[in-house]
Amino acid sequence: MTMPPSHSVPPRPVSPMPAARTLPPLPPLPSPNGPAWLRSPVGLGRAAVAMLALVIAADLFAVWADWTMYDVSGALAGGDLGDGVQERAADADTLVTTSGYAQSAAMVGSVVVFLIWFLRVRVNAEVFSPHGHSKSRTWAGWGWFLPVVNFWFPRRVTLDIWDASVPAGSRSGHALVNVWWTFWVLVLLADRVTGSSYSKAGTAGEIHDAAAQVLFSDVVDIVAAALAILVVLRLTRMQHLKALQGPAAYAV
Repeated sequence: MTMPPSHSVPPRPVSPMPAARTLPPLPPLPSPNGPAWLRSPVGLGRAAVAMLALVIAADLFAVWADWTMYDVSGALAGGDLGDGVQERAADADTLVTTSGYAQSAAMVGSVVVFLIWFLRVRVNAEVFSPHGHSKSRTWAGWGWFLPVVNFWFPRRVTLDIWDASVPAGSRSGHALVNVWWTFWVLVLLADRVTGSSYSKAGTAGEIHDAAAQVLFSDVVDIVAAALAILVVLRLTRMQHLKALQGPAAYAV
């Protein structure tokens, strides 16, 4: 028996899969702080360290003057009114006045240079991490001078700069910044207390007590300035290393 010839059904043509549409890349979010450009902080960092070292030198001179005043005022409070003590008291008063001028000059110079450096590293940090800052760029400057907020705004700005500046593959905690800021707040508080007590001192005993307070304040200021030097060196180095790593290491 002969089988009828089979009629094969031709396969249906397979329609090609629609090509996936390539979406255009999203434009980068605008920086909330305006234009930012990367500039080396190394030179300004060295200048800030030099000025802070000058602050320490002026404070050491002031510590000597404070101790001299503390010693001679103690003698006067104890009833020693001899000519030698009177001459020492006059010399101590001259030393305190001179050291005050030296401290003021060193402080003004260091504040100017430190703030220029601080604004430089803040702008650099905006390049590294444009959206990693809780305070605007304005607070990086004015936050140091406005009452009340100057107790915590600059620390917050510093921590944001610090976090944005950590080189890729590295880790860095906030211990150094926190210790430095603790001593800086102590300086702010001590200056208010000692300035008031020294200006109101009238007797030898009161001058003796005020000299002890000023001596403590100047020692704390030395520690705060030394810690500030470490912060400047560390942050400057971190930004320098991160800049050398190139744009691939920056946060998007």
